[in-house]
Amino acid sequence: MSTQHLFLSSPVAPLPGRLREAFPDVQAFDATVMQTRLPSPPAAQCLVWLSNADVQWARNLRQILQTQPDARVVLLSSMPESDEGLRALNEGARGYTHAYGVPALLQEVALVIEHGGLWVGPDLLQRLVGSTNVALASRPAAAKAQVPVTASSGTNAWSTLSAREAQVARSVSAGRSNKEVASLMFISERTVKAHLGAVFEKLGVRDRLQLVLRLSAAVEPVPTSAMEPAP
Repeated sequence: MSTQHLFLSSPVAPLPGRLREAFPDVQAFDATVMQTRLPSPPAAQCLVWLSNADVQWARNLRQILQTQPDARVVLLSSMPESDEGLRALNEGARGYTHAYGVPALLQEVALVIEHGGLWVGPDLLQRLVGSTNVALASRPAAAKAQVPVTASSGTNAWSTLSAREAQVARSVSAGRSNKEVASLMFISERTVKAHLGAVFEKLGVRDRLQLVLRLSAAVEPVPTSAMEPAP
């Protein structure tokens, strides 16, 4: 069954044009009556795009999850900022992105979330990366020693990647978009997606955030040239 896309706002706002371009069958609803009017397909097939134009968006988000606990919700913000994104994730949202994102980006957001991942913007990703690195650095040595050394969860993660895949993983973990990585590496966005897909598969992760968490605990190999003694 295909995913059913719903756009919620209170009061009902015009459906964002790019959201309709990305998902022609998207339906708009008033968040204040969603408990009685929301369609009820299998929850895993329902992806709700929630507008932050309503100051009560957090309450609406909680009500959505109470009505359909397995619904996947993305908060759309006209001016994304990390504090709001973090709050949305804490409230149960699976994604946070720009309300005026291009259709291709919105489709990518949906694909990641449909496969069980999370989607956050680069600023929030950097904030989460920083918090993760601080937490990892503060762990006792004994606790670090108990972490299994496997390709998908720790020290050997980098060794499973090709040079190109490692470069893409490094850039994505720094919060860069596919377009930015493509420009940096002088390759197409399609090639970036192909490399990123291979990285996800090799490391057993589903999204950028999980990738960051995997690699933040890994020890990146030192290039051979850096290990050679100076003349």
